Amino acid sequence: MRASALGPVCALLLLLLEPLHCGDEVTSSTVNPCCYFPCQHGGVCVRYAEDKYECDCTRTGYYGQNCTIPEFWTRVRGLLKPSPGVVHYILTHFRWLWDIINCSFLREVLMRLVLTVRSNLIPYPPTYNSKYGYLSWESYYNLSYYTRILPPVPEDCPTLLGVKGQAGLPDPELLVEKLLKRRTFRPDPQGSNLMFAFFAQHFTHQFFKTFNHMGVGFTKALAHGVDAGHIYGDNLERQLKLRMHKDGKLKYQLINGEMHLPTVEQAPVRMSYPPGVPPQNQVAIGQEVFGLLPGLGLYATLWLREHNRVCDVLKAEHPTWDDDQLFQTTRLIIIGETIRIVIEEYVQHLSGYLLQLKFDPTLLFNSQFQYGNRIALEFSQLYHWHPLMPDSFLIDGDELSYAQFLFNASVVSHYGVEKLVEAFSKQTAGQIGGGHNINSVVTNVAVRAIKESRQLRVQPFNEYRKRFNLEPYTSFQQFTDNEEIAAALEEFYGDIDTLEFYPALMLEKTRPAAIFGESMVEMGAPFSLKGLLGNPICSPEYWKPSTFGGKVGFDIVNSATLKKLVCQNTRTCPYISFRKQDARLPEFFSSPSHSLLNKPVSEDTNMDIL
Repeated sequence: MRASALGPVCALLLLLLEPLHCGDEVTSSTVNPCCYFPCQHGGVCVRYAEDKYECDCTRTGYYGQNCTIPEFWTRVRGLLKPSPGVVHYILTHFRWLWDIINCSFLREVLMRLVLTVRSNLIPYPPTYNSKYGYLSWESYYNLSYYTRILPPVPEDCPTLLGVKGQAGLPDPELLVEKLLKRRTFRPDPQGSNLMFAFFAQHFTHQFFKTFNHMGVGFTKALAHGVDAGHIYGDNLERQLKLRMHKDGKLKYQLINGEMHLPTVEQAPVRMSYPPGVPPQNQVAIGQEVFGLLPGLGLYATLWLREHNRVCDVLKAEHPTWDDDQLFQTTRLIIIGETIRIVIEEYVQHLSGYLLQLKFDPTLLFNSQFQYGNRIALEFSQLYHWHPLMPDSFLIDGDELSYAQFLFNASVVSHYGVEKLVEAFSKQTAGQIGGGHNINSVVTNVAVRAIKESRQLRVQPFNEYRKRFNLEPYTSFQQFTDNEEIAAALEEFYGDIDTLEFYPALMLEKTRPAAIFGESMVEMGAPFSLKGLLGNPICSPEYWKPSTFGGKVGFDIVNSATLKKLVCQNTRTCPYISFRKQDARLPEFFSSPSHSLLNKPVSEDTNMDIL
């Protein structure tokens, strides 16, 4: 229980007395005092007896029994530091000023500040995992676990969220049905399109590889970062099956004279398809679940073509290199291209900032920055962006339902890369925040995310607000400007301090004309930037031309854009952007005539990837 959320008397008791309770729900002699989350500002709660605890305030900038009294310089910084809302407003307004800054040395100065401030919010080495709510060698060493920013709620607490709230939480199915399920499609006001939505899915599932067969909180992604494993496979055996073993290239098939993904017959890797789909109809991709959506197959095809194109460039530059050196160096170039596109276009679009973001690892070379990363459970939970998905898919005059779209690899080869890119660039994605915007086909994934968070005893949303230097909400009315949602949350939870992490991120009021709310940005950005800049290729030892095959390879990395990725690997250059084209969409037919669209697919298929 936190002082900021209690009455004055209880707050005083928390600050001055060892027993940690207020009210008649529980007594200090029966409840783990750490269940009240007494330690503020990053202090660590250590239990010494049934009713005794101590807050370790080391290097928090605060002292006192509960780490609530600011040190002198902490107080000074607090007075000078603008709130996240003010910073966001400045970064998204005054275009004339940012036009000047973006053409001066101030761009690099501010970019360095953005990177360091954001990245410093993510601890490295990692701290906790789902088994250990305290620092341990296992938490550091065992890569099979997602790490955690905050420890799990202690198992002996009265409720799943500590001490507040009822013993039971609202039914996940009812919660999703009443608050998250789409009523009418609500487009993203930032103009995000399906090229953005599929890029988000394709990019993140190289490191979001939840593996609940071992138990909750486990991951198969041993690299814990951008390793292009979604292109090359997450283990050596899979990689070798996808490779041609000649000139560094990956296997492919030619369809109408164009390079496409190989089939599982040609590259015998395991892919996740419904029973009965023959190997010749399954495409072979590094990520085993990417056969689910043609949008993911589109990006897999583009990166396949880009890999083989870069191999040709390197072979011409280094005729003495063998297959393995060509492959390994090309992989580093692909990783570099990915990071540049993510920072300078994907994150740029998400942020809405007028500051032009820049991928330049040298900005951090003179700062204390640790090159390494661990994917956090909270980051995985945060990135369940199901509202992006539309109600149907509009391609070249056809409207495809989910049943016609899912597991239909022929969509890519039938329409061709150019038509898919143009169609997805023109179709708007859904707004993520604000509630009531998840298509019914994928609401089951949201239900599973809520159930998973409860099994993993994720701390309440307000605790994460405080962890990321945001003011905790004091009421549901402050949390959302939708009166219906506020009333439902009041009925479901009763207390704002018992609001769960994942539903809160989906329901929080959005910033004006933005894709989601304040918390998603302020919590998601640190994870993203730390993971991207913590990559080994960004370190002083790696970031030099020789790593990428010399100047030619280094130039490919340093000039990478989404448009180049597409246009250097297609016959024509279609409209391509993460933002919907301003032109009006054409009228689409409701009854497509193509025979490939009539292939039924079960709507009950597991769709975690969505």
